Amino acid sequence: MRALVGVVVAAGSLMVAEAQEHKDCPMMTTSQAGHGHQADVDHRHQDTTGVPSGGTRHHFLLAEDGGSIRLGVEDEGQAAARERIRAHLQVIARSFAAGDFTMPMRIHDQVPPGVDVMKARKDAIAYVYSESPEGGVVTLSTKSPEARAAIHEFLRFQIRDHATGDPLE
Repeated sequence: MRALVGVVVAAGSLMVAEAQEHKDCPMMTTSQAGHGHQADVDHRHQDTTGVPSGGTRHHFLLAEDGGSIRLGVEDEGQAAARERIRAHLQVIARSFAAGDFTMPMRIHDQVPPGVDVMKARKDAIAYVYSESPEGGVVTLSTKSPEARAAIHEFLRFQIRDHATGDPLE
């Protein structure tokens, strides 16, 4: 029994030491650290877009021809937040089509992977905004394999950095 307690104590100490060692890791999520990178992304997203982090859902989905950015309220009764989301996604569609990725760079405090190619191939990518009952969707589509790979790289980064749990394939 004493050996088992020793193992449990040692394992617990190792977990605490490992958490301390990685507490400054930029990919540490809120659930892992209780604060940190994920909270910073959420805060910068709210400050940059005017869309509240709480009560909303982000989804980034990959598709054969590109993918989509989906954002909506959790409670459809949140009319003001839904309208802010719709306005935000319309700006995203226009900005990305113009090769302007300033907003995701502010939100993530870095240039997201794929952005350089998406800028260079902006004429090969269509960005289409549409409303959804919860908010809206920006669909990214292309026939260019290079642009599609960049879109997928960008969306996978978003999935990880926003911790949405969406499929990476």
